[in-house]
Amino acid sequence: MIAINQMYRSLQLELINGLWNLYRRIMSQGGGTPSAGNPTILHGGKVFIQRDYSDGTSVKFHTRLPPELEGMIERHVFEATINRLNEFYAEAEEGSCSTYCEGCIGCITAYLIYMCSETHYEKTLRKISKFVASQNERIYNPKGLQLIDPTFRGLRVIEITIFDRPGRT
Repeated sequence: MIAINQMYRSLQLELINGLWNLYRRIMSQGGGTPSAGNPTILHGGKVFIQRDYSDGTSVKFHTRLPPELEGMIERHVFEATINRLNEFYAEAEEGSCSTYCEGCIGCITAYLIYMCSETHYEKTLRKISKFVASQNERIYNPKGLQLIDPTFRGLRVIEITIFDRPGRT
């Protein structure tokens, strides 16, 4: 039993060291959080809109149009999309009587209720996915851009992919 505990601890230490080395390598390559003055990061044909932590840790993204997208999309259209996403996330995190009842029922049923029903948060995330898909179809794809659902990036960033199109410099 002691040997198993020692092996378990050594595996934990190896995992922690590996994650720490990966983190240091990413940070040394400039993959960290940008300064407050630049809420975007450009990697190849991708632009990342960073989270806005000025109001705390709630999910909210910067609404400023990145310079990499100027001329590709109108400022007011971009800001309207990001503002709508921010509204959706505020709605998802909003506490109401029904969300508190959801939590109580979940606790009473040992969370088995969640096998049968969706939470308010999951329903709102589904609405966000539909919104992103409709925005891509109507606005972003015709302009050579693709808005990636923030849930695919762990709600850390909004990724916008810039497609190479003939005639674009």
